[in-house]
Formats: sequence, C-alpha cells, structure tokens
Amino acid sequence: MARVEALLAARPGTVRPDGVREWDLGVGVVEVLPLRDGKKVVGMELRVPLEDREELIREALTEAAGLAHKARLRLFDPQLGEVLEGADTERVVEQYLRTEHYRRTAKPMEITPGLEEAMDRAERANMRGLPSEPMSLSTRMVLFAVGGFTILFFVMRFLTEKLNGE
Repeated sequence: MARVEALLAARPGTVRPDGVREWDLGVGVVEVLPLRDGKKVVGMELRVPLEDREELIREALTEAAGLAHKARLRLFDPQLGEVLEGADTERVVEQYLRTEHYRRTAKPMEITPGLEEAMDRAERANMRGLPSEPMSLSTRMVLFAVGGFTILFFVMRFLTEKLNGE
C-alpha cells in the first residue's frame, strides 16, 4: 500500500483528519480509504459520489486504472465481482448510472430509531480497525448458567416422565 500512498500523494487532493484522502480529479472529488480485513489493510477503496452525470465515474476509472498499473496492482469492482480491464469501463458506468437512478427514484427507507446511531458507531469502529464489542464475562456466565439449567430441566423432566410411565 506504500506504493499507492506515494502515487496518491503526488496527485491533487487533501487528507482529512479522519484519514480519508480526497482525490481531486478535476471533474469532481473521489474519497480514497484503506480497505481492511480485520486489522490488515488488503486494498484501497474508492468512493465515487452518486451523480446523474458520468464524467466523474469515467475519470475515476481512468485514473484508478493508471494508478493500479503504475503500482503493479489490480483494480477490482465489488459490484461486478471481478478485476477490471479497459473494456469493462462501459459496464461499470452502466452499473453506476443504474445505482444513481435507483437512488433518485426509490422511496426512502424508514430507519428504526437508534439504528442510525448504532450503524454510525459500528462504521467508526470498523474504520479504526477496532473489534466489535465482546460480551462481558459476567454476561457470558449468566447465559451459560441459564442455558445449562434449561437443558438440565428438560433432561430431568424427560427422565421423570419415563420413570412414571413404566
């Protein structure tokens, strides 16, 4: 990832305090952030804002392909589920425009109260590479005890029924 960071540093843009790089492509700004699997960085994620024009996505694809070539890496589209080649630009643009059209025309989804805050907290923890909150030891012990007594209750009930039935 050091090669990608060095190549991005040579291009116009800024780094926000949260570590997200805003890459200025002239026709718009694309966010670049590390893609993590646990604590390990496995790639870079490009976030292109949804707009009803295709110039930004085309420019982002061209620049990202050039960057990937210089860094000797692959450019992967998770929506298509494949590594992108030069001929895939039209497919990516079509998918982008379908997604943007859906964003404009779809009815907004109702969010359960409190869910948005929980999702924001989980995203911030994920961006920092923090693990999800584990259950405390006392909670695990209580759940284990309740489960054990429940199993014991049903086993004893079954055995009592067998003894009374014979």
